[in-house]
Parts: sequence; structure tokens; C-alpha cells
Amino acid sequence: MNRFEGKVAVVTGAGSGIGRETAVAFAREGASVVVAGRREADGQETVRRILSAGGSAIFVQTDVRDESAIARLVSEAVSRFGRLDYAFNNAGTEGNGSPVVQESVSNYDTVFDTNVKGTLLAMKHEIPAIAASGGGAIVNNASVVGHIAFAGAAVYSASKHAVLGLTRATALEQARSGIRVNAVSPGGVATDMLERFVGGSDEMKAGLAGMHPMGRVSQPAEIARAVLFLCSDESSFITGHSLLVDGGFTAQ
Repeated sequence: MNRFEGKVAVVTGAGSGIGRETAVAFAREGASVVVAGRREADGQETVRRILSAGGSAIFVQTDVRDESAIARLVSEAVSRFGRLDYAFNNAGTEGNGSPVVQESVSNYDTVFDTNVKGTLLAMKHEIPAIAASGGGAIVNNASVVGHIAFAGAAVYSASKHAVLGLTRATALEQARSGIRVNAVSPGGVATDMLERFVGGSDEMKAGLAGMHPMGRVSQPAEIARAVLFLCSDESSFITGHSLLVDGGFTAQ
């Protein structure tokens, strides 16, 4: 399939995990991809994988907490490829999980600046560029904890609730502009973030997998496929939606 032939996609947090898999998946289906992230070596590795498979990609070093960096990212995408059609706002952090009574202002600032402000700033600059290309789609990375919550992860959960609020409000604002705005809400995913969450404990990892009715966490490629669906014409009448990709976690 070449659903995105001639199109251009920006993927933030594309140096590893879900972001990298999504960037590679976009390229596999014909899109030129702008790989964004803070760590140059990781971002360039994603670009290398795309180029070695015959795709088209560039890396733009980007800290989503910095509006000037976001503006530069979008400008570079349009300058290099002539347009912008899709964006996957994936960059995020789990911060340091703590009970509310032990929370710190610094952790709150780190999590909200990345997950919420970063998503807001990204959409602020992506939307005009996508509109200039005739419309397209934006997908924001939320989480099951944007729908439910985990004790000990109040700040992270609150940030993902906020991402869903931003997604829905922006979808309403853009509903007649030809730009669809949705979110993907994964459960546990086999990424570095999950490894940090379980502290490298195989027992905790198995316990987390067992919390999902399907008996496992997802692979990053499974989330990437959901993102591409939400960007494709197959989802042409879907906007303001959060697609749960959680192995039945929230159905319990």
C-alpha cells in the first residue's frame, strides 16, 4: 500500500519506540517524513532506517517545550518537502511517579511542559501549514490513563487527560477546515518508557502484561498502525476521537 504517496508527515519523539515505528511506517507507505526529537543520534538512526529501505526522511532536532523549535520544525518540513499533511505529536515523558502528597513542582512542570504544552505548541504551528496544503490530519499520543487513572501516577494521568481535552477542542475548531484531529490511547507498550516504569523488573513487567485482558502489552508497530489509520482516508469521518489500543484494558 502507498496510502501516503506524495504526502509529508512530521513525527515528534521519533527517535525510539512508538515514534520511530510510526515514522518508518509512514515512509513505508510513501510519505516523506520529518523525524523530530531532542537526541540527534537516535533521530538520525530513525532516518537511516527509512533511507535504507528506500524512503525519504530528514531529522530536525526539536524540543517540543520550546515554541521557536516547533516553529522551526514546521518551517523546515515545508521548506524541504513543500508541504505538510500529517502530524503525529508523540513526544512525551512519564516523569517521576509519586503519590500526590509527595509530588514536586519540578516533576509537574517537566511532565506538563512536555506532554501538554508540547502538544499545544505543535498543533498551533502544524495547523496553518496543513491548511495551506489543503487539509490533512493530526494525531496526538494520549494514554489509557487519559481515560482512567493509576495510583501513584496522578501528574502523568492528568497530563494525558489534558491531551485528550486539547484534542477534542481542537477537532471542533478545525472540523470544517479539512483538518481532522484525533488521539491514540495506548495501554502498556514494549518501549523504553515501560522499562523505566517497571524498573527493569521482570516480575513487574509480567504483572503489567497480565493486567491486559489479551495477556500482553502491545508492540510499538501496533500503535503505529492505529496512527496511520487515523491519518488515512479510511478514517475520513472520524475527528475528536481517542482510539484506545489497549488490549481490552479499559473494557474491564
